[in-house]
Amino acid sequence: MQPSIFISHGSPMLAIESGPAVDFLRGLGRTLERQYGRPQAILCASAHWETAAPAVSSATRPETIHDFYGFPEPLYRLTYPAPGAPQAARRAADLLRQADFDCALEPGQGLDHGAWMPLRLLWPDADIPVAQLALQQPLGPAHHVALGTALAPILSEGVLVLGSGGAVHNLRALGQSRAAGRFHTPEWAAQFDDWLERAVHRGDGEQLIRYRSFAPHGAMAHPRDEHLLPLHIAFGAGGQRPGRTLYRGFNLGSLSMAAYAFD
Repeated sequence: MQPSIFISHGSPMLAIESGPAVDFLRGLGRTLERQYGRPQAILCASAHWETAAPAVSSATRPETIHDFYGFPEPLYRLTYPAPGAPQAARRAADLLRQADFDCALEPGQGLDHGAWMPLRLLWPDADIPVAQLALQQPLGPAHHVALGTALAPILSEGVLVLGSGGAVHNLRALGQSRAAGRFHTPEWAAQFDDWLERAVHRGDGEQLIRYRSFAPHGAMAHPRDEHLLPLHIAFGAGGQRPGRTLYRGFNLGSLSMAAYAFD
């Protein structure tokens, strides 16, 4: 039985930098294996792949997609040559179809940085098969909780569900959290991050789904839903049960690196 996990993947620079969040991610793969055994495959819902309708990548050898701009050249040389997980992809698609979702298999989809960057830290040997699950951002949180709920049986089949996004993600606000050359965490980001942990610990589906109504500074923390929707998928796949904190911390001031497990 594998868990359902949500992680905040942060900046692509974490792939070549050091710090507390990097240390956490580097140790997380070993921690998960000690607790649950080695996953047979990983199904990753990344904030950086969106489609109009549900889709799962079924590539046998997914390429590493460098879907970011303006970063140091060494980042573009990094690869994550993990095998694909077409069998797990087909099983995920079948589960979604059984729940009345139209779901396509996408054999040409590679691994975007929301998938390969954290996985490169969690399992650097790149030897666990990986498939990706697409988001449908306009359909909102309730849709993504339902997607995760439909996928729940896959956990008992040795597939780890990994939601990769950001607990607080407002890139336009990053500059506001920098003063005198140093980053600080603004109050709005800290308050939302604290609220999110409480809602996760309670397993409060209504509040998580309607976070813009319940949470302090919800629209500021997430001008667009896409980086929080992987948490909704992880929550659904984990049986909509209370979650537990794996990590709390901020990067670049207001970019939360919080991570949670639903098991």
